[in-house]
Amino acid sequence: MPSELLPREELDRILAAEAPFSAHYGFVVEDYSAGTARVRLPYDDRHIRPGGTISGPSMFALADFAMYIAVMGAIGPQALAVTTNMSIDFLRKPADADLIAEVQLLKLGKRLAVGRIDIRAEGDRDLCAHVTGTYSIPPR
Repeated sequence: MPSELLPREELDRILAAEAPFSAHYGFVVEDYSAGTARVRLPYDDRHIRPGGTISGPSMFALADFAMYIAVMGAIGPQALAVTTNMSIDFLRKPADADLIAEVQLLKLGKRLAVGRIDIRAEGDRDLCAHVTGTYSIPPR
């Protein structure tokens, strides 16, 4: 269910105006609330690297975008919230399926938000990547 601070219509407007790159990846925001998000990266050959796996940059972009959605769900429409740090551990090769990123903010302060992002292939219980990220929150 969308956040009270950021209705779905407002999120869609912001993404179209301020984050057109999200269409390049085909990200699908499945759910978000105050400090959580679930975002899908549809399986597509354009995301595959040599060796037949989804590329690290595509997985990183998924994690970063999902964190952005969780932060906006918690603080409202702040297009200028930006990544200050992100660390990704690739744990296993994902299946040839959509990837799902699930975000949980661990701390939300006045200036920084820290979160954890778990990435799994659809239908798989095991993580293929574990990510931690920090976002800078612009002053109001």
